[in-house]
Amino acid sequence: MKAARYHGKRDIRIETIPDPPPPKSNEVTIDVYWGGICGTDLHEYTAGPLTINTPEKPHGITNDHLPVTFGHEFCGRISALPEGYSGDGPFKVGTPIIVDPRIVCRKCTSCTTGCDNICANWGYIGLNGGGGGGAGFSEKVNVEMRMCHALPDDGSVDLNSVVLCQPLTVGRHALAASGIKDLTGLKVLVLGAGPVGLAVLFNLRAKGVGVGHGGRVFISEPTTKRSQMIRDLGLANLEDIFNPLSTNVAEECRSRTDGKGVDIVFDCAGAEAGMMAGMESLKLRGTYVNIAGWKKPFTVPMQFAFFRELTIKFSLGNDDNDYREVVEDFVAGKFAGAEALITRRLPVEDLAEKGLEELVRNRDDHVKIVATWRKDLLG
Repeated sequence: MKAARYHGKRDIRIETIPDPPPPKSNEVTIDVYWGGICGTDLHEYTAGPLTINTPEKPHGITNDHLPVTFGHEFCGRISALPEGYSGDGPFKVGTPIIVDPRIVCRKCTSCTTGCDNICANWGYIGLNGGGGGGAGFSEKVNVEMRMCHALPDDGSVDLNSVVLCQPLTVGRHALAASGIKDLTGLKVLVLGAGPVGLAVLFNLRAKGVGVGHGGRVFISEPTTKRSQMIRDLGLANLEDIFNPLSTNVAEECRSRTDGKGVDIVFDCAGAEAGMMAGMESLKLRGTYVNIAGWKKPFTVPMQFAFFRELTIKFSLGNDDNDYREVVEDFVAGKFAGAEALITRRLPVEDLAEKGLEELVRNRDDHVKIVATWRKDLLG
Protein backbone atom coordinates (compact mmCIF):
# COMPACT_ATOMS: atom_id res chain seq x y z
CA MET A 1 0.00 0.00 0.00
CA LYS A 2 0.98 3.65 -0.30
CA ALA A 3 1.72 5.70 2.80
CA ALA A 4 3.05 9.10 3.82
CA ARG A 5 5.93 8.31 6.17
CA TYR A 6 7.59 10.63 8.68
CA HIS A 7 11.40 10.33 8.69
CA GLY A 8 12.22 13.50 10.62
CA LYS A 9 11.96 17.27 10.57
CA ARG A 10 10.38 18.43 7.28
CA ASP A 11 10.92 14.95 5.85
CA ILE A 12 7.67 13.31 4.72
CA ARG A 13 8.09 10.65 2.04
CA ILE A 14 5.49 8.91 -0.07
CA GLU A 15 6.45 5.23 0.07
CA THR A 16 5.12 1.81 -0.79
CA ILE A 17 5.04 -0.38 2.31
CA PRO A 18 3.50 -3.81 3.09
CA ASP A 19 -0.24 -4.00 3.62
CA PRO A 20 -1.23 -4.53 7.25
CA PRO A 21 -1.26 -8.21 8.25
CA PRO A 22 -4.62 -10.01 8.68
CA PRO A 23 -6.37 -8.44 11.68
CA LYS A 24 -5.94 -10.08 15.08
CA SER A 25 -8.95 -11.34 17.03
CA ASN A 26 -9.50 -7.88 18.56
CA GLU A 27 -8.83 -5.85 15.39
CA VAL A 28 -10.35 -4.82 12.09
CA THR A 29 -8.68 -3.56 8.92
CA ILE A 30 -9.92 -0.20 7.67
CA ASP A 31 -9.68 1.32 4.22
CA VAL A 32 -8.86 4.91 5.08
CA TYR A 33 -11.07 7.58 3.49
CA TRP A 34 -9.82 10.81 5.06
CA GLY A 35 -6.95 11.82 7.31
CA GLY A 36 -6.65 15.23 8.96
CA ILE A 37 -3.58 17.32 9.76
CA CYS A 38 -3.45 18.13 13.47
CA GLY A 39 -1.48 20.87 15.20
CA THR A 40 0.65 18.11 16.72
CA ASP A 41 1.47 16.85 13.22
CA LEU A 42 2.57 20.34 12.25
CA HIS A 43 4.81 20.65 15.30
CA GLU A 44 6.41 17.29 14.52
CA TYR A 45 6.92 18.32 10.91
CA THR A 46 8.56 21.66 11.72
CA ALA A 47 10.48 20.79 14.89
CA GLY A 48 10.37 17.04 15.51
CA PRO A 49 10.76 14.36 16.37
CA LEU A 50 9.10 15.42 19.62
CA THR A 51 6.51 12.82 20.61
CA ILE A 52 7.42 10.53 17.71
CA ASN A 53 9.79 7.86 18.95
CA THR A 54 13.38 7.50 17.81
CA PRO A 55 15.24 4.18 17.35
CA GLU A 56 17.03 4.87 20.62
CA LYS A 57 13.71 5.06 22.48
CA PRO A 58 10.93 3.04 20.80
CA HIS A 59 7.35 3.34 22.06
CA GLY A 60 6.65 1.30 25.18
CA ILE A 61 3.52 -0.38 23.82
CA THR A 62 3.99 -0.58 20.04
CA ASN A 63 7.80 -0.87 20.16
CA ASP A 64 7.80 1.25 16.98
CA HIS A 65 9.97 4.21 16.09
CA LEU A 66 10.58 6.49 13.14
CA PRO A 67 10.06 6.25 10.28
CA VAL A 68 6.34 5.98 11.05
CA THR A 69 3.22 6.34 8.93
CA PHE A 70 1.79 9.79 9.64
CA GLY A 71 -1.74 10.88 10.56
CA HIS A 72 -3.80 10.23 13.70
CA GLU A 73 -7.13 11.80 12.69
CA PHE A 74 -8.85 9.41 10.31
CA CYS A 75 -11.99 7.61 9.25
CA GLY A 76 -12.89 4.94 6.71
CA ARG A 77 -14.70 1.65 6.14
CA ILE A 78 -13.95 -1.82 7.43
CA SER A 79 -12.37 -3.97 4.73
CA ALA A 80 -11.40 -7.06 6.76
CA LEU A 81 -12.54 -8.76 9.97
CA PRO A 82 -10.65 -11.29 12.11
CA GLU A 83 -10.80 -14.88 11.02
CA GLY A 84 -13.77 -16.55 12.68
CA TYR A 85 -15.45 -13.27 13.70
CA SER A 86 -19.13 -14.04 14.23
CA GLY A 87 -20.46 -10.79 12.84
CA ASP A 88 -22.95 -10.44 15.72
CA GLY A 89 -21.46 -7.14 16.84
CA PRO A 90 -21.59 -3.69 15.21
CA PHE A 91 -18.78 -4.44 12.77
CA LYS A 92 -19.21 -5.78 9.27
CA VAL A 93 -17.22 -5.41 6.07
CA GLY A 94 -18.19 -1.99 4.72
CA THR A 95 -19.19 -0.48 8.08
CA PRO A 96 -18.14 3.19 8.22
CA ILE A 97 -15.82 3.89 11.16
CA ILE A 98 -14.38 6.90 12.93
CA VAL A 99 -11.27 5.95 14.89
CA ASP A 100 -10.16 7.00 18.35
CA PRO A 101 -6.42 6.60 17.66
CA ARG A 102 -5.15 6.73 21.24
CA ILE A 103 -2.78 3.98 22.28
CA VAL A 104 -3.18 3.33 26.02
CA CYS A 105 -2.06 0.47 28.24
CA ARG A 106 -5.34 -0.08 30.17
CA LYS A 107 -3.21 -1.14 33.15
CA CYS A 108 -1.65 1.94 34.79
CA THR A 109 -3.27 3.98 37.55
CA SER A 110 -4.52 6.57 35.07
CA CYS A 111 -6.22 3.99 32.87
CA THR A 112 -7.81 2.09 35.74
CA THR A 113 -9.19 5.23 37.43
CA GLY A 114 -10.97 6.77 34.45
CA CYS A 115 -8.11 9.03 33.37
CA ASP A 116 -7.07 7.14 30.24
CA ASN A 117 -6.29 10.41 28.46
CA ILE A 118 -3.18 10.72 30.66
CA CYS A 119 -2.04 7.09 30.45
CA ALA A 120 1.57 6.74 31.56
CA ASN A 121 2.31 4.95 28.26
CA TRP A 122 0.11 7.01 25.95
CA GLY A 123 0.60 7.28 22.24
CA TYR A 124 -1.30 7.61 18.97
CA ILE A 125 -1.55 5.57 15.83
CA GLY A 126 0.00 7.95 13.32
CA LEU A 127 2.62 9.24 15.74
CA ASN A 128 3.83 6.23 17.70
CA GLY A 129 3.36 3.32 15.34
CA GLY A 130 0.89 0.48 15.67
CA GLY A 131 -1.82 0.13 13.07
CA GLY A 132 -0.06 -2.78 11.38
CA GLY A 133 2.17 -0.17 9.76
CA GLY A 134 -0.75 1.98 8.68
CA ALA A 135 -2.27 5.23 9.93
CA GLY A 136 -4.33 8.18 8.74
CA PHE A 137 -2.19 8.86 5.69
CA SER A 138 -1.93 5.29 4.42
CA GLU A 139 -4.40 3.37 2.31
CA LYS A 140 -5.15 0.83 5.04
CA VAL A 141 -4.67 0.48 8.78
CA ASN A 142 -5.33 -2.14 11.44
CA VAL A 143 -7.23 -0.82 14.45
CA GLU A 144 -8.35 -2.42 17.69
CA MET A 145 -12.12 -2.77 17.88
CA ARG A 146 -12.19 -0.74 21.10
CA MET A 147 -10.88 2.23 19.08
CA CYS A 148 -13.65 1.96 16.49
CA HIS A 149 -16.93 3.85 16.57
CA ALA A 150 -19.38 2.47 14.04
CA LEU A 151 -21.43 5.05 12.13
CA PRO A 152 -24.83 4.78 10.41
CA ASP A 153 -24.51 3.80 6.77
CA ASP A 154 -27.81 5.29 5.68
CA GLY A 155 -26.57 8.62 4.37
CA SER A 156 -27.39 10.48 7.58
CA VAL A 157 -23.72 11.05 8.44
CA ASP A 158 -21.33 12.88 6.11
CA LEU A 159 -18.33 10.58 5.86
CA ASN A 160 -16.40 13.41 4.25
CA SER A 161 -16.51 15.49 7.43
CA VAL A 162 -16.78 12.95 10.27
CA VAL A 163 -12.96 13.01 10.52
CA LEU A 164 -13.56 16.20 12.54
CA CYS A 165 -14.71 14.10 15.50
CA GLN A 166 -11.12 13.67 16.68
CA PRO A 167 -10.38 17.40 17.17
CA LEU A 168 -13.91 17.96 18.46
CA THR A 169 -13.22 15.53 21.32
CA VAL A 170 -10.51 17.86 22.58
CA GLY A 171 -13.12 20.58 22.98
CA ARG A 172 -15.50 18.16 24.70
CA HIS A 173 -12.84 17.12 27.20
CA ALA A 174 -12.18 20.76 28.05
CA LEU A 175 -15.83 21.21 28.98
CA ALA A 176 -15.67 18.10 31.16
CA ALA A 177 -12.37 19.19 32.73
CA SER A 178 -14.00 22.40 33.94
CA GLY A 179 -15.86 20.31 36.51
CA ILE A 180 -19.04 22.27 35.85
CA LYS A 181 -21.82 19.78 35.20
CA ASP A 182 -24.31 22.20 33.67
CA LEU A 183 -22.97 25.04 31.54
CA THR A 184 -26.44 26.24 30.57
CA GLY A 185 -26.90 29.94 31.24
CA LEU A 186 -23.25 30.65 32.00
CA LYS A 187 -21.10 33.45 30.62
CA VAL A 188 -18.06 32.00 28.84
CA LEU A 189 -14.90 33.52 27.38
CA VAL A 190 -12.85 31.57 24.82
CA LEU A 191 -9.28 32.77 24.25
CA GLY A 192 -8.17 32.00 20.69
CA ALA A 193 -10.31 30.71 17.82
CA GLY A 194 -7.86 28.37 16.16
CA PRO A 195 -8.80 24.70 15.67
CA VAL A 196 -9.01 24.01 19.43
CA GLY A 197 -10.94 27.20 20.17
CA LEU A 198 -13.41 26.42 17.41
CA ALA A 199 -13.78 22.88 18.80
CA VAL A 200 -14.67 24.38 22.18
CA LEU A 201 -17.18 26.73 20.56
CA PHE A 202 -18.90 23.92 18.67
CA ASN A 203 -19.08 21.84 21.85
CA LEU A 204 -20.55 24.74 23.79
CA ARG A 205 -23.25 25.05 21.15
CA ALA A 206 -23.84 21.28 21.22
CA LYS A 207 -24.33 21.60 24.98
CA GLY A 208 -26.84 24.42 24.57
CA VAL A 209 -24.64 27.42 25.37
CA GLY A 210 -24.38 30.51 23.17
CA VAL A 211 -26.30 32.00 20.26
CA GLY A 212 -29.87 30.75 20.19
CA HIS A 213 -29.46 29.09 23.58
CA GLY A 214 -28.91 30.14 27.18
CA GLY A 215 -25.83 31.93 28.44
CA ARG A 216 -23.44 34.01 26.40
CA VAL A 217 -20.14 33.29 24.67
CA PHE A 218 -17.37 35.88 24.27
CA ILE A 219 -14.33 35.30 22.10
CA SER A 220 -10.89 36.89 22.05
CA GLU A 221 -9.39 36.43 18.57
CA PRO A 222 -6.96 38.76 16.76
CA THR A 223 -7.33 37.51 13.18
CA THR A 224 -10.07 38.90 10.96
CA LYS A 225 -10.50 35.68 8.96
CA ARG A 226 -11.21 33.54 12.00
CA SER A 227 -13.51 36.14 13.48
CA GLN A 228 -15.43 36.15 10.21
CA MET A 229 -15.69 32.35 10.31
CA ILE A 230 -17.11 32.50 13.83
CA ARG A 231 -19.76 34.96 12.67
CA ASP A 232 -20.56 32.95 9.54
CA LEU A 233 -20.99 29.79 11.59
CA GLY A 234 -23.25 31.52 14.09
CA LEU A 235 -21.02 30.57 17.02
CA ALA A 236 -21.09 34.04 18.59
CA ASN A 237 -22.71 37.42 18.14
CA LEU A 238 -20.63 40.00 16.28
CA GLU A 239 -20.49 42.32 19.28
CA ASP A 240 -19.09 39.52 21.46
CA ILE A 241 -15.97 38.88 19.35
CA PHE A 242 -13.05 41.00 20.54
CA ASN A 243 -9.73 41.72 18.89
CA PRO A 244 -7.32 41.74 21.87
CA LEU A 245 -4.82 43.87 19.93
CA SER A 246 -7.23 46.81 19.94
CA THR A 247 -9.76 46.00 22.67
CA ASN A 248 -9.54 45.58 26.45
CA VAL A 249 -11.11 42.13 26.65
CA ALA A 250 -11.58 42.17 30.41
CA GLU A 251 -13.36 45.51 30.36
CA GLU A 252 -15.66 44.36 27.56
CA CYS A 253 -16.52 41.13 29.38
CA ARG A 254 -17.32 42.96 32.60
CA SER A 255 -19.43 45.59 30.83
CA ARG A 256 -21.53 42.83 29.27
CA THR A 257 -22.00 40.92 32.54
CA ASP A 258 -23.21 43.76 34.80
CA GLY A 259 -19.70 44.20 36.14
CA LYS A 260 -19.48 40.63 37.52
CA GLY A 261 -17.22 38.99 34.96
CA VAL A 262 -17.55 35.67 33.15
CA ASP A 263 -18.12 32.34 34.86
CA ILE A 264 -15.51 30.37 32.96
CA VAL A 265 -12.57 30.95 30.60
CA PHE A 266 -11.22 28.40 28.13
CA ASP A 267 -7.64 29.27 27.18
CA CYS A 268 -6.91 27.88 23.72
CA ALA A 269 -4.12 30.35 22.96
CA GLY A 270 -1.33 29.72 25.46
CA ALA A 271 -0.03 33.31 25.58
CA GLU A 272 0.73 35.33 28.70
CA ALA A 273 -1.20 38.40 27.56
CA GLY A 274 -4.26 36.26 26.82
CA MET A 275 -4.07 34.54 30.19
CA MET A 276 -3.85 37.88 32.00
CA ALA A 277 -6.92 39.15 30.15
CA GLY A 278 -8.74 35.89 30.76
CA MET A 279 -8.15 35.85 34.49
CA GLU A 280 -9.03 39.52 34.80
CA SER A 281 -12.29 38.75 32.97
CA LEU A 282 -13.37 36.12 35.50
CA LYS A 283 -15.88 36.68 38.25
CA LEU A 284 -15.10 35.96 41.89
CA ARG A 285 -14.43 32.21 42.28
CA GLY A 286 -14.60 31.75 38.53
CA THR A 287 -12.96 28.87 36.66
CA TYR A 288 -10.03 29.08 34.25
CA VAL A 289 -9.41 26.03 32.03
CA ASN A 290 -6.14 25.81 30.11
CA ILE A 291 -6.18 23.64 26.97
CA ALA A 292 -3.23 25.24 25.19
CA GLY A 293 0.30 23.95 25.05
CA TRP A 294 2.59 26.68 26.35
CA LYS A 295 6.02 27.37 24.86
CA LYS A 296 7.26 28.80 28.16
CA PRO A 297 6.39 28.17 31.82
CA PHE A 298 2.83 28.91 32.90
CA THR A 299 3.02 31.72 35.48
CA VAL A 300 -0.06 32.37 37.61
CA PRO A 301 -0.98 36.07 38.01
CA MET A 302 -1.60 36.12 41.75
CA GLN A 303 -3.33 39.51 41.68
CA PHE A 304 -6.27 37.79 40.02
CA ALA A 305 -6.02 34.12 41.01
CA PHE A 306 -5.38 34.69 44.72
CA PHE A 307 -7.58 37.69 45.45
CA ARG A 308 -10.54 36.31 43.49
CA GLU A 309 -10.11 32.70 44.69
CA LEU A 310 -10.10 31.45 41.12
CA THR A 311 -10.04 27.78 40.24
CA ILE A 312 -7.42 26.84 37.64
CA LYS A 313 -7.74 23.58 35.75
CA PHE A 314 -6.00 21.91 32.85
CA SER A 315 -7.33 19.78 30.01
CA LEU A 316 -5.29 17.30 27.94
CA GLY A 317 -6.59 15.44 24.90
CA ASN A 318 -9.70 13.32 25.31
CA ASP A 319 -10.84 10.16 27.04
CA ASP A 320 -13.18 7.31 26.14
CA ASN A 321 -16.30 9.15 27.31
CA ASP A 322 -15.45 12.28 25.35
CA TYR A 323 -15.09 10.32 22.12
CA ARG A 324 -18.31 8.38 22.64
CA GLU A 325 -20.28 11.54 23.41
CA VAL A 326 -18.89 13.49 20.44
CA VAL A 327 -19.65 10.69 17.98
CA GLU A 328 -23.19 10.41 19.36
CA ASP A 329 -23.69 14.18 19.04
CA PHE A 330 -22.18 14.23 15.55
CA VAL A 331 -24.58 11.50 14.42
CA ALA A 332 -27.44 13.42 16.07
CA GLY A 333 -26.60 16.55 14.05
CA LYS A 334 -25.45 18.67 17.00
CA PHE A 335 -22.30 19.71 15.12
CA ALA A 336 -24.14 20.97 12.06
CA GLY A 337 -21.96 23.35 10.07
CA ALA A 338 -18.69 21.90 11.35
CA GLU A 339 -17.82 20.78 7.83
CA ALA A 340 -16.89 24.41 7.15
CA LEU A 341 -13.83 23.85 9.36
CA ILE A 342 -12.31 21.79 6.54
CA THR A 343 -10.60 24.49 4.50
CA ARG A 344 -8.70 22.29 2.03
CA ARG A 345 -8.93 18.76 0.65
CA LEU A 346 -6.00 17.23 -1.20
CA PRO A 347 -4.42 13.96 -2.31
CA VAL A 348 -1.94 12.49 0.19
CA GLU A 349 0.77 12.80 -2.46
CA ASP A 350 0.58 16.57 -1.86
CA LEU A 351 0.54 16.31 1.94
CA ALA A 352 3.92 17.96 2.53
CA GLU A 353 3.88 20.87 0.08
CA LYS A 354 0.17 21.71 -0.16
CA GLY A 355 -0.76 20.61 3.34
CA LEU A 356 1.96 21.00 5.96
CA GLU A 357 3.96 23.70 4.19
CA GLU A 358 0.74 25.56 3.40
CA LEU A 359 -0.02 25.64 7.13
CA VAL A 360 3.48 26.94 7.84
CA ARG A 361 3.03 29.74 5.30
CA ASN A 362 -0.64 30.59 5.77
CA ARG A 363 -1.77 29.11 9.05
CA ASP A 364 -4.42 31.75 9.69
CA ASP A 365 -6.10 30.89 6.38
CA HIS A 366 -6.92 27.37 7.49
CA VAL A 367 -8.56 25.39 10.25
CA LYS A 368 -8.39 21.79 9.05
CA ILE A 369 -6.66 20.38 5.98
CA VAL A 370 -7.58 16.79 5.13
CA ALA A 371 -6.10 14.34 2.63
CA THR A 372 -7.03 11.06 0.97
CA TRP A 373 -5.58 8.42 -1.34
CA ARG A 374 -9.00 7.92 -2.92
CA LYS A 375 -9.36 9.89 -6.13
CA ASP A 376 -13.14 9.32 -6.11
CA LEU A 377 -13.46 11.40 -2.93
CA LEU A 378 -11.68 14.39 -4.41
CA GLY A 379 -14.20 14.80 -7.21
